Amino acid sequence: MDALYDALHARLSASLQTLPDKPRENPETALRALWFAAAGEPRSVVAAAQGALPPLADDGARQSLARMVERRLAGEPLAYLTGRGHFMGLELLAGPDALIPRVETELLARACVELLRPATARHPARVVDVCTGSGNLAFAIARQVPDAEVFGADISAEALALAARNREHLDLPRVELRCGDLLSPFGAGFDGTVDLVACAPPYILSAKVEQMAPEISAHEPRLAFDGGPLGVGVLLRLLEESPRLLRAGGWLAFEAGLGQGPAMRRRLERDSHYDEVRTLADDRGDVRAILARRA
Repeated sequence: MDALYDALHARLSASLQTLPDKPRENPETALRALWFAAAGEPRSVVAAAQGALPPLADDGARQSLARMVERRLAGEPLAYLTGRGHFMGLELLAGPDALIPRVETELLARACVELLRPATARHPARVVDVCTGSGNLAFAIARQVPDAEVFGADISAEALALAARNREHLDLPRVELRCGDLLSPFGAGFDGTVDLVACAPPYILSAKVEQMAPEISAHEPRLAFDGGPLGVGVLLRLLEESPRLLRAGGWLAFEAGLGQGPAMRRRLERDSHYDEVRTLADDRGDVRAILARRA
């Protein structure tokens, strides 16, 4: 088994190309994650970094591991090969029907949890997460704010089916999932009742999609990252439609693409629906999340 590990590690070390938006992957963590999957104990790249590797039962398992290594080197995302992703301490089911949760979205998730703490002191908070995808943001909020009433919505029925499997996998049945375009699944009964509208939307310019790494453009669903001709089509709709749902003092919290943050902040600061705007930057100083309070 040591010889097999060494041979596959050398193969990955020589040829694996990883992306900056998946910083937890390297030849060792990728091999460990694939090894656990081949052994029938799938783990995310984060969880696979811990513990002893399980034995591979037979030649079939060893051949399966070797095939997965080659598929990874051909550009298939690790999370899709293992069927597992990681977000805010949660081990999620992953698959090609939804975007793989990114580390930078955890910046938004942590901010959402902090914004909800004052609200939950007064009443059970109501949270709407749109463009929910696999449900990672909704489930992270539900796990860390146990009294919150959490809704997740997406225009993709396939993504919602994955989110439903994650709901069962994480044992979070109180998260309600709805299908529809942005805020359309939430009718008049939600008007002025929501403490937080959260969103990690598509924000890549359509023209740049084909220039993205094939690991993303050829495998992850385009609907989840294509933000239209200017990249901000969904973001602008979100800004316009959210005030209807938010109660006074409620928050809109969303992720923005590189370079989009300053313009989105200025747009919100001119909008009388909001009386406070905050930005959150990543480790490089780029604005990646924006928070706006309903006046």
